[in-house]
Amino acid sequence: MRNIKNLNAVKVITIAVSLIITLFIITLLLLVVTHPAPGTIINALGTKEIQFAIYLSLITSVTSTIICICIAVPAAYALARYDFFGKTIVNMVVDIPLALPPLVAGVGLLLFFGTTAFGDFLESVGLVFVFTPLGIIVAQVFVNLPFMLRIMRSTFTDINPRYEYVAETLGCTHFQAIYRVVLPMSFNGFLAGSVITWAKGIGEFGAALLLAGATRMKTETLPISLFLNMSCGDLELAISAATILIAISVVSLFIFEKYGGSAKF
Repeated sequence: MRNIKNLNAVKVITIAVSLIITLFIITLLLLVVTHPAPGTIINALGTKEIQFAIYLSLITSVTSTIICICIAVPAAYALARYDFFGKTIVNMVVDIPLALPPLVAGVGLLLFFGTTAFGDFLESVGLVFVFTPLGIIVAQVFVNLPFMLRIMRSTFTDINPRYEYVAETLGCTHFQAIYRVVLPMSFNGFLAGSVITWAKGIGEFGAALLLAGATRMKTETLPISLFLNMSCGDLELAISAATILIAISVVSLFIFEKYGGSAKF
């Protein structure tokens, strides 16, 4: 009887804590969304600044997500399937951007592209990353690559290698087995990873701010627009940008939970 009472107490306390956290988060989001008048956000969406911020955010986030996919999928497959010297170190290092403050990442990227010989070489061939939209893409890739990498690594790990062996016995090459068997089986993880990487990219602020700067109508993504307008006291535009980011986050997390909620971070 005592054990049952203890179990019930633990159940009540833990559920209560989760409900309190949920209520607090919902309250904060509602305060942002409901702060302006209903027509304010619509009017703000009609301004050239917000439209430019949405456009630049979409272009940079989609581009950085595609780059993350191209890098993360083969790297995640190698880390999930093969044993090699230094694998533990590689696993640890590729996750560092997750723990690294974005501002620190921005400082490192700024020094790399702005003070090194390699950065000078890139600039000489027309690839300028400092204070340009290209810098936003690089910052998004660096900060958000681990999300795609970890989700795909977990997804590949959960797929039994025997499927590949069977495909190879039926005449497929190793690459064909990956393309025709493993990748289709990893679709849910791929979709979830792509969506969460895109959502994190569109909301990237710290590293992008230091590398690309905060120039209106040039490097002004939605987070930068929020920052600039809050700094100038224009709450209508700032909250409009925040509302768009909240909507993107909610939709992205819904998709992630539906298709990749079991993925391990």
